[in-house]
Amino acid sequence: MARLFGTDGVRGIANSLDLSPDLAYRLGRAGAYLLVNQAYSEDTRPRVVVGKDPRRSGDMLEAALIAGVLSAGADVVRVGVVTTPAVAFLVRDLGAQAGVMISASHNPAEYNGIKFFSSEGYKLPDELEDQVEALVHHLPDDLPHPTGAGIGRLIEGSRLVRHYVDYLVGAASSRLDGLRLVVDCANGSASHLAPEVYRQLGAEVIPLFAEPDGLNINQGCGSTHPEAITRAVLEHGAHAGLAHDGDADRVLLADEKGRLVDGDQVLVICGLDLIAQGKLAHNTVCGTVLSNLGLDLAMSSRGGRVVKAPVGDRYVLEEMRRHGLNLGGEQSGHVIFLDHSTTGDGILTAVQVLSVMARTRHHLSELADQMRRFPQVQVNVRVTDKSLVNENRNITLAVRQAEERLGEVGRVLVRPSGTEPLVRVMLEGPDAAALETLAGELAEVIRRELGDE
Repeated sequence: MARLFGTDGVRGIANSLDLSPDLAYRLGRAGAYLLVNQAYSEDTRPRVVVGKDPRRSGDMLEAALIAGVLSAGADVVRVGVVTTPAVAFLVRDLGAQAGVMISASHNPAEYNGIKFFSSEGYKLPDELEDQVEALVHHLPDDLPHPTGAGIGRLIEGSRLVRHYVDYLVGAASSRLDGLRLVVDCANGSASHLAPEVYRQLGAEVIPLFAEPDGLNINQGCGSTHPEAITRAVLEHGAHAGLAHDGDADRVLLADEKGRLVDGDQVLVICGLDLIAQGKLAHNTVCGTVLSNLGLDLAMSSRGGRVVKAPVGDRYVLEEMRRHGLNLGGEQSGHVIFLDHSTTGDGILTAVQVLSVMARTRHHLSELADQMRRFPQVQVNVRVTDKSLVNENRNITLAVRQAEERLGEVGRVLVRPSGTEPLVRVMLEGPDAAALETLAGELAEVIRRELGDE
């Protein structure tokens, strides 16, 4: 049986077998039972914060999940359409025992997902997800079935989102007066929140794709379609553009020249600024195995360094906590400022970058150019069994030969996808044409050895 939880919670096409209302109910019941420490008495009634993005299926899954939580004896604080990091924040702010976000992030509207947060606002580790999953598959008869006053209560908490907005505004180290921003909200959770935060900080905001109808989330917009924001910056003469995804836990930026600024460059901008202030823990940031070589070189030029985590913001967070770091993230724009938040937050990330711009009076292009971005070529190969990629001798030999051809100025990374039947190939080096050739050759070897055709 395939694992229910993927790299970012449970995800699938809503109202299909992958993500049915029945599954949402069972997840709510099992998750509440485990995460609230089995506290069911009236005196210690636990609370679970539940939020969602604006997908059409969100209401259906929310109702089912809430029923499961209430049936386990926990109260639910329903906060409505919010960002994923807002749920993590409100769990801590309210002293709740758990949080649940219903969202499929950057995926199309027909998808949805369910992810849990602990009482500390962190995504669940694999072992705890495994415990929830075991209960979901086999809900025991002796799981508590409270009646009467023991049944959980539904508490409307949409007004509490104001606390989250105030927190984001308070996280800015400088006001943004005089900055003109184009903000792509992906027709998602950030559609109202993001423009409000930036305006409160003094910026002029031009919102784009900020009219969600339940079906247009991420449709030709947001961080998966950054071309929209790079064009809009030039059209509106903006100082910067911001592209959020469906649940606003990430952001990509565009500078005033219409050039994309990714998560690696955000780490450089904010990391070097924190070094200058003596505030970067251990003078180190955490990237991933896909982070650009330019990140390492830019950090080392100022006495900093980079540690690498597997791909996935939860793994970045684990590595940050292991090394005592306060800044880490991914190219995709998932950036974690651990002094402020327990998870990636696209609005918080934008506030931090824009604060550096305002305080230093540098254009975003100047700050981004502190990092030289080396060409990277990525190819996905569909295979029958991705787990065999590291055991195949011919693939191992082909990788070694590619590494030798690139020499010390390049690298090769071959890894199985965490969510799809794919092997992902990434090559990096100074010569884009050479990378394209090598990537094609390596992909052909993998296709020949493991391909599904």
